[in-house]
Amino acid sequence: MKIDREQLARATEAGGWEKYKTFAKLSGPGWLQSAITLGGGSLAGALFLGVIGGYSILWVQLLAMILGVIMLCAISYITLSTGRSPFEAMRNEINPVLAWGWLIATLLANLVWALPQYSLAYGAVSQNLFPEAFADGGDGSKFLVSGIIFLAVTAITLCYGNEGVGIKIYEWVLKGIVAGIVLCFMGVVLKISTSAEDFDLLGALSGFIPDLSILWQPAEVFLPILEKIEQADLRAFWTEEIVNTQRMRMVGAAATAVGINMTFLLPYSMLSKKWGREHRGLAIFDLSTGMVIPYVLAVSCVVIASAYMFHGQPYDGLLEEKDGQVVLVESSAGINDFNKLIDRRKNAIEGSEILEVGQVETRLAAMLVPRNTANFAKSLSAISGDVSFSNVIFGLGVLAMALSTISILCLISGFVFCEALGAQHGGKVHKAGILTGLFGVFWPVFWDGGSKAYLAVVTSTFGYVLFPIACLAFFLMMNSSRLLKDDLPKGNSRLVWNLLLGTSLLITGLAAGHTATTKTLPNGFPIGTVGLGVFLALVTWAHLRMKNKATS
Repeated sequence: MKIDREQLARATEAGGWEKYKTFAKLSGPGWLQSAITLGGGSLAGALFLGVIGGYSILWVQLLAMILGVIMLCAISYITLSTGRSPFEAMRNEINPVLAWGWLIATLLANLVWALPQYSLAYGAVSQNLFPEAFADGGDGSKFLVSGIIFLAVTAITLCYGNEGVGIKIYEWVLKGIVAGIVLCFMGVVLKISTSAEDFDLLGALSGFIPDLSILWQPAEVFLPILEKIEQADLRAFWTEEIVNTQRMRMVGAAATAVGINMTFLLPYSMLSKKWGREHRGLAIFDLSTGMVIPYVLAVSCVVIASAYMFHGQPYDGLLEEKDGQVVLVESSAGINDFNKLIDRRKNAIEGSEILEVGQVETRLAAMLVPRNTANFAKSLSAISGDVSFSNVIFGLGVLAMALSTISILCLISGFVFCEALGAQHGGKVHKAGILTGLFGVFWPVFWDGGSKAYLAVVTSTFGYVLFPIACLAFFLMMNSSRLLKDDLPKGNSRLVWNLLLGTSLLITGLAAGHTATTKTLPNGFPIGTVGLGVFLALVTWAHLRMKNKATS
């Protein structure tokens, strides 16, 4: 690490191209952040955004990433200035409940969200890359493929525990995977632009200009259809249904940009590389180039492709015309989601259950049915006319997403184990934490039916609530003279930091609070509201206790 410091000092003194070339060579933690954020959640979030909002909603994930990076920059500044473990500093200087809540929420998120990553990886292998080999695949093939994935990913992840060379090998492997993900999805958009004559890339890119009207009114493509619904209360129901779906998808997609486990990964990946004060400029460069650029490129390509293929279009194969009338295809994969929409329509308005669902409502409901990665690959094949290209390029991108995310989740669990038990990073305890990735192999058992619903709701609620609370903790740490001492920002620098952090905290807090208070278990229990209330009460109790100790 001494050599890295000497290179950094020489490059900083030289400035210009030499400086940024050296920064790129020494970067690493930012790419690890990119590897975890480019996972199944980001893919699904981008896919759903394109379906419901079209190109006009491209700006959402960019804004979420900017807000998240502001917080991550603050975390890196605190960590590199103090050289202390953020968990230890938060526990002793800010609030022990916040610190333990941050750690526990991170571990819980790692364990649960590994399950859909294995599922996603199996789907890419069995549906896109080798469909013939898995034509009759059952749970046996799922466990076999998942076991192979676990062994391969774990072998790479365990390299991180080796000082110096091991960390560099791991980072370069992850850099290659992230680059592969970005190239795959850029290839998807390139294929559409060369195969579809009506595709307007420049028009699509205008969606990066924020359009806040999407928060309170349906996307433009739905307006002419809504006008055809003559009954006012039914038109109001569908309008509200679309707007609520838009908001839900926006919050969900934003939440995948920067999660609570990412706030745990960054400081410890920097400390593992022996970074210090002199690396603060490198840290910001690393986050910008290693995290922001790959993420924005990849998810934007998915949103653009999804918007072109699905926005304003009925679910493929769900409807067909007979004698001039639109009729449902009961065997369609989208029929269950369609029926759920219609049931909500019938239950929402008194007396509407006796009103026949007309042609307009049928078509509108079919447009709102969610799509998945199988729909994406199939539609891409239809557009490009090249089934093998579509399956391979999309399958490789999805598989790379899943593998990189599984690896990073395991790595973070290793950091969590070390901090919880007070052990040295990179040792046996760290390796034991990495091996928790084995839990994800059992996704066919846990990530299905009722257990999937409970796990997803509990974990997302906990993670949503804890993310802005973790942000609050780092906001307080950024303003703690006892913690930062001479490195406490002063004057205009402190004003800018607080303005940026305050804005990020406000927006993520409102989004997380809304999400948490609307989360219920399948049995109706308001877990989000209760969990938020209990946790805030514990934080307040711990704060008062620390205050009393300080004054006694």
